[in-house]
This record gives sequence, structure tokens and C-alpha cells, in this order.
Amino acid sequence: MYCRNCGSIMNDQAAICVTCGVPVGKGNNYCPMCGEATESMALVCMKCGVNLNSYGEQKSKLAAGLFGIFLGMFGVHRFYLGNIGIGVAQLLITVLTCFLLSWVSAIWGLIEGILILSGSINRDAKGVPLRD
Repeated sequence: MYCRNCGSIMNDQAAICVTCGVPVGKGNNYCPMCGEATESMALVCMKCGVNLNSYGEQKSKLAAGLFGIFLGMFGVHRFYLGNIGIGVAQLLITVLTCFLLSWVSAIWGLIEGILILSGSINRDAKGVPLRD
């Protein structure tokens, strides 16, 4: 494995590069499989063909926004985006008050749903950008 920032050889169990101190997976200057220099926005290494997109699966902005608008009082959009703590808070406000304060969570979810659809909230809990 090679550092994406400086191209140095790294131990497969390493958490950071001992040469430059950057966490594993951060950077976009080198291929992690062959160490070849890459373009910063390249999606595939031109030498070995490995996928350089380190995001993993991106969540849908439309789904998250609609979850917020229609199911926001239950925190469904936050669970979907991986923000479990905030989702639990919205759910507890709704359930523990026997739906008396559900309007608070509903307005909260509606606003967040609109912010997600408008692009103001554009990343999930892991920092991965939402796809359109």
C-alpha cells in the first residue's frame, strides 16, 4: 500500500503515513496500489487501473431531503445520513412527549429536508458528499 499524499510505501495496518503524517486514504496525489503519481481529480489510476474514488457509496440527496420533509419528526433523514445521535434526539422528542412536541421535530425535519435539497447540507456523517 502507498500513501495517497506522498507516495511512500506504507504498512497495510498503518493508520497514518510515517513519512508525511497524513491519515490513510487522505490525499489524491498517488495511487494507493502502485504508488504512481495521479491527477488530483482522477477517478482511475492510469498505470494499474484501480478505482481512486475513496468515498465508497454516496447517499442520495433527494432521498435524504424527502425523508426530512415527510418523516423528519422521527429523524429518519438523520439515520439515513448516519447521524444516529441527532436522529435519536428527534425520535425521542416525538415519542417521549407522546407526540405533544412532535411539531418541534416536524419543523426541525422540514427545515433540514429543505436545507438538504437546496445543497446547504451536502455531506453525510462520514463526510462523503451526497449524490444528486
